Amino acid sequence: MSTRYTVVCEDDQARAIQVLARRYGITEEEVLKQLIELGLEDVEERTV
Repeated sequence: MSTRYTVVCEDDQARAIQVLARRYGITEEEVLKQLIELGLEDVEERTV
């Protein structure tokens, strides 16, 4: 089951997300999913 979240970003963060989406030809939503996944992996690695 999926859960939806709403993310509020500062203008500079939103621009960075847009740039990444354009650069890699993916949606902004996909950029956010990947950033969250990478961040969670980093947290897990630091706690092991």
